[in-house]
Amino acid sequence: MDETVNRLPLIGEDAPAFEAETTQGHIRFPDDFRGKWVIFFSHPADFTPVCTTEFMTFAAMQEEFRSLNCELLGLSIDSNYSHIAWLRTIKEKVEFRGMKGIEVKFPVIADLTMEVARKYGMLQPAASSTHAVRAVFIIDPAAKIRAILYYPLTNGRNMEEIKRLLIALQTSDKYGVATPANWQPGEEVIVPPPTSCGAAEQRVAEPGEGVRCVDWFLCFKRLP
Repeated sequence: MDETVNRLPLIGEDAPAFEAETTQGHIRFPDDFRGKWVIFFSHPADFTPVCTTEFMTFAAMQEEFRSLNCELLGLSIDSNYSHIAWLRTIKEKVEFRGMKGIEVKFPVIADLTMEVARKYGMLQPAASSTHAVRAVFIIDPAAKIRAILYYPLTNGRNMEEIKRLLIALQTSDKYGVATPANWQPGEEVIVPPPTSCGAAEQRVAEPGEGVRCVDWFLCFKRLP
């Protein structure tokens, strides 16, 4: 198999551009999403049980993501007709964790030619056909890839973690900070470490207002 066909775009690179038909009409990516964050995720096929629960959860959280200036965008290697039938079944018949009557309003890309999946490296050479397609890309308002997550077929994605990571990225961009392990919004963030011996000495002696230093390289603060 030609590895260039399945190359995974890397963090920091431009998100590959494409045009596609979706359950919400024709889209041009990233042009139609400029200025917004995007959670672009794929799933193996329509009418699959794990992905049904994921789509319901994403759909129930769509307004939470929109409040963070983020749009959701799904993909599978199925036709638009199959997508529509599946989404209607979800709305009319499926109940999961108290959710029922869920209408999936975000676009779901029809990718029968696998063109978009190939551009995003979603088809892994060692796996079989469409069952390799299970990825999450977080894309920023400048259409740069900022995070990539891959999941196996058997285990559903954690949408709260995807939302947490989105908020962490936005926080780092806005304040020029990093976030520690298991960080949740409102908790302390990490101040970037000094890059010279003199700055390291000063950081320990005078860390600054509201800054708590464990050592010269590890300092925390709370944001406004």
